[in-house]
Amino acid sequence: MSDKPITTNTNAEKSLLALRFRGYFPVVVDVETAGFNAQTDALLEIAATTLKLDEVTGQFSLDETIHFNVDPFEGANLEKAALEFTGIDPTNPLRGAVDEKKALTETFKLIRKKMKAAGCQRAIMVAHNASFDLGFVNAATERCLIKRSPFHPFVSFDTTTLSGLALGQTVLAKACATAKIEFNNKEAHSALYDTEKTAELFCYIVNKWQNLGGWPLIDDEAEDTTEV
Repeated sequence: MSDKPITTNTNAEKSLLALRFRGYFPVVVDVETAGFNAQTDALLEIAATTLKLDEVTGQFSLDETIHFNVDPFEGANLEKAALEFTGIDPTNPLRGAVDEKKALTETFKLIRKKMKAAGCQRAIMVAHNASFDLGFVNAATERCLIKRSPFHPFVSFDTTTLSGLALGQTVLAKACATAKIEFNNKEAHSALYDTEKTAELFCYIVNKWQNLGGWPLIDDEAEDTTEV
């Protein structure tokens, strides 16, 4: 691989990361919850991993992770089956849980700092079954009366779909195994662990695509500025 910085025909002053996803800053997220309904069921854990992009090689890697155990919001539903599946005891004082607003505020603060440093316009959530995680984050943001989330409200990158295309697998553990990413099932269903494994998987797929020549695409056409 050449040691010359990768360049594209689009706005050379922007960072490579800002160019890679049309101004979006990818942030990998995982939530653990007490059910499937984002409006009624408790958010119990949230973790987010930011990514960095090597300006020479164009390869993504993990940057920084933030994680919180979260107290159920007042009146939240706690499905017994969901708690048994995750092994989370919301009443355990050793969890060191914080309320939703603190968890989101601190997470968003880190994302905005990293996003600004990369010269990106908005964050985009990367998650395994992304609509689920984005739905819970959006619902909690609304409950906490946080005026603006750094995340695009409906656009996301779903590693379930990406790994189905790239690896022929849709289950996180199996996709990681196929990509030769170490995965411990005993540690799974922790937001912290699942977020970092999802981040490794996302980096693997995007880096593989770049290594195969899929990016950057050289095109003499003007940059597409159509907004999603």
